[in-house]
Amino acid sequence: MQIAQVLGTVVCTYKDESLRGTKFLLVQIVDEAGQLLPEYEVAADCVGAGVGEWVLVSRGSAARQTQQQANRPLDALVIGIIDTVSVASKLVYNKREAHLS
Repeated sequence: MQIAQVLGTVVCTYKDESLRGTKFLLVQIVDEAGQLLPEYEVAADCVGAGVGEWVLVSRGSAARQTQQQANRPLDALVIGIIDTVSVASKLVYNKREAHLS
């Protein structure tokens, strides 16, 4: 899994039949210090994440391990919305504080 920030949405008029009704997000990977890396990913969203939120992204075959996503051509899946991230007892991210600024 990786931590990422949601930058926006991706809309596909035509897509594989198994992906109908799937919301896609453009996410940018975040490092352990909370800095955005120059790495982007398009991920399916199963938790209702919004722009600006930090999320957990499952990649590769692990993105297809949930019952709803099995047998779907997914390579990345947003599986959680992050509330806080701490590294070495230092708070790196707090959703409540991020939305106040």
